[in-house]
Amino acid sequence: MKFLKMKRFPTTVVFVFMVSHCLILAACKRNIPDEVVQVEVPKLTGILSTLKMDHPRLLLTDTRLQELKTISNTDTRLKKYASDVVALAEKDILKSPILHVLIGPRLLDKSRECLSRVYNLSFAYRWTGNAKYLTAAIANIRNVCAFADWNPSHFLDVAEMTHAVAIGYDWLYNNMDQATRNEIRTALIVLGINEGEKAYRNGSWWINSEFNWNQVCNSGLIIGALSIAETDPGRAMYIVPKAIENLPYALKSYGPDGVWGEGPGYWDYATDYTAYGLAALQSALGHNFGLTQLAGMNITGYFPIYSAGPTGYMLNYADAGEKSKLGAPHAEMWLANIYTNNHFSDFVIDQLATRTANVYDVIWYRGYANSAAARDMDKFFDGKVALWFSRSSWSDPNGLWVGFKAGYNKVNHAHLDLGNFEFDALGVRWARDLGSDDYNLPDYFGTLRYTYYRLNSLSHNIPVLNGKSQREDATSKFIKHGEGVAEPYSVIDFTEAYRDYASSAQRGLKVVGGRKAILIQDEFVLTKASIMAWGMTTDANIVLLNAQQAELTLGGQKLIAKILSPVNATFSSESAQQALPQKQNAGVSRLMAKTPEITGNVTVSILLIPQWTGVDNSSIPEVKSLAKW
Repeated sequence: MKFLKMKRFPTTVVFVFMVSHCLILAACKRNIPDEVVQVEVPKLTGILSTLKMDHPRLLLTDTRLQELKTISNTDTRLKKYASDVVALAEKDILKSPILHVLIGPRLLDKSRECLSRVYNLSFAYRWTGNAKYLTAAIANIRNVCAFADWNPSHFLDVAEMTHAVAIGYDWLYNNMDQATRNEIRTALIVLGINEGEKAYRNGSWWINSEFNWNQVCNSGLIIGALSIAETDPGRAMYIVPKAIENLPYALKSYGPDGVWGEGPGYWDYATDYTAYGLAALQSALGHNFGLTQLAGMNITGYFPIYSAGPTGYMLNYADAGEKSKLGAPHAEMWLANIYTNNHFSDFVIDQLATRTANVYDVIWYRGYANSAAARDMDKFFDGKVALWFSRSSWSDPNGLWVGFKAGYNKVNHAHLDLGNFEFDALGVRWARDLGSDDYNLPDYFGTLRYTYYRLNSLSHNIPVLNGKSQREDATSKFIKHGEGVAEPYSVIDFTEAYRDYASSAQRGLKVVGGRKAILIQDEFVLTKASIMAWGMTTDANIVLLNAQQAELTLGGQKLIAKILSPVNATFSSESAQQALPQKQNAGVSRLMAKTPEITGNVTVSILLIPQWTGVDNSSIPEVKSLAKW
């Protein structure tokens, strides 16, 4: 089956006109099976017996739309959010046609661009009634429906494009003529739903994956199948139960405490699609089949809240983007409504005070409850990736914050970074993580993965023995922690990461000095002669004041680092810069504290003291063994 490819057009008017005529011509040339073209409305049974028969039925019904319009008459936040989306749609009208161009093996950026345009333009039409948004939305949908394929070899691309086209088909259904519906429905089936059926029959690996591909692919197909369920119940009856059956494999990864093993960036992606898929089930079928009751889902909204420091940067573990800022995550509003939790929605609203809202902030809008003051200052999360956080304030942008990570080095997208920490104070991120490298690097997800600097242990804020990375199969766990106390603390056992050189390895992190400084203490029992190197990645300028004291300067602020133990460890400064094709990390440094070669018991204790104005920064805590913390 062949589809005409689009040429690039200079203006929106020409784009809309040509897309329409090219697609009519393409539709005439297709050899489309009769069962795709014929439209019947059979009696619906089984899982589809509760289907909302009219359109729109996905995420934003007309009833919900009217409710939001009524609320916006008195709620200035919601009114502003809707205006933000309409403003985005204005920009989308002026954009050139989306082209079928891969980046590496992926069409994904084009699928996401289409998804954004379809949501913005379709919403703008439904909110304002202005036909220019309708015309542009349909033109964009028809454009991608003319593609030869949606790149099924990288199924995320198909899932997201299916989602995009299905939303446009559903939301604008009553504003299209029958010929347009048939064209879009046909492409949706041929390029999306049929590819999903093939994937299920062939047992594609993502079907029951424990991570983001599961939610994205299964939920994208749910949305596509439900959009055409009244005319194509056989397809929906195959797709929807398969997706519902397999989603729990990933959703259980939120348990027990809501942490997402792939890091904050992939939490955003996976949880977005969890929300899209489950919201579509609810709006189209009236229930979500108990999927929201799985352990950890009701509290996963706390994960991005605590993971964000006062600087706005996240605890940036796994393949998160460099200097990742989660912003106002789409799914938090959905979670807030599902679990009646104002902490989640208020977090989004607080972020939107300085950001542009998106369509999901409107669809799932929940009013402000000003709940931030009730959040705990310290938080422990358990799971395959376990995390601990402490902070001095929820309102002070210059406050202290620290995040500390344990868990499993073989979690999807993991780096070799057990014991990593990141640290904010004085409006500056002092200890940082470099994030992911380019996914198109050779064998990035294969045998070469940990040859890359950003992914191995040498770039992370952890101890390194004899210049060797942690073991790839290592696990670690918090063995004790204290929250809501004068000096919050946590201790992990990460012996497995270093068992080639050590019979015991523990790391403790404590917030000291009235939540004004942090102490990081490593205790090892070395079985082989080892040089132990404590490292911290930073954007700061490093000046060595003496062998055991360094001054870091960043953003006009200062921090003093002190080695409290051992007496023979010394500070040094190294560059984190790497050669192409890896990301180069220009201007990034490593503060290092190294011991001479040693065996037996060794304790490395480092104090990091932000230089607060009007505060006694000279207090030095006593070095106590972790057993006495």
